[in-house]
Amino acid sequence: MLEEINHPRRRFMGKAALAVAATQLGFLGSASARPRNPASSDVPASKPGTHTSFASIKQIDAGLLNIGYAEDGPADGHAVILLHGWPYDIYSFVDVAPLLASAGYRVIVPYLRGYGTTRFLSSETMRNAQQSAVALDIIALMDALKIQTAIVAGFDWGI
Repeated sequence: MLEEINHPRRRFMGKAALAVAATQLGFLGSASARPRNPASSDVPASKPGTHTSFASIKQIDAGLLNIGYAEDGPADGHAVILLHGWPYDIYSFVDVAPLLASAGYRVIVPYLRGYGTTRFLSSETMRNAQQSAVALDIIALMDALKIQTAIVAGFDWGI
């Protein structure tokens, strides 16, 4: 059964995620993170809800999972990994990813275990969504994508 998309909630979470990511990336704060090859020194304005989808969802084997993820921005840009929390998914960042990509970042937005197209590679693998398991999944994703360092931002309802 498909659930109807709650657009006001998506816009709110998108704005919250953008604020967190922007603070981490120095758009609103004093962090020193800067893109290697910025397309522009100004981040373009974006009206929330402008984007409704990612161009494509890719798949890659990474550790215990086959991870589905969206990617935007230049392949040689500094990596930014955006992590959704429960009960949301990658579409919480559908308005954020293009902004970061236009600033020269390589944006990776993976479906976490139990979401979207991400699947366990073995039925024998214990199903666990603790923060430590998610952290290992992201390290495995970075290894599979050959990403040495990344800025990581995300949100969740938990603690």
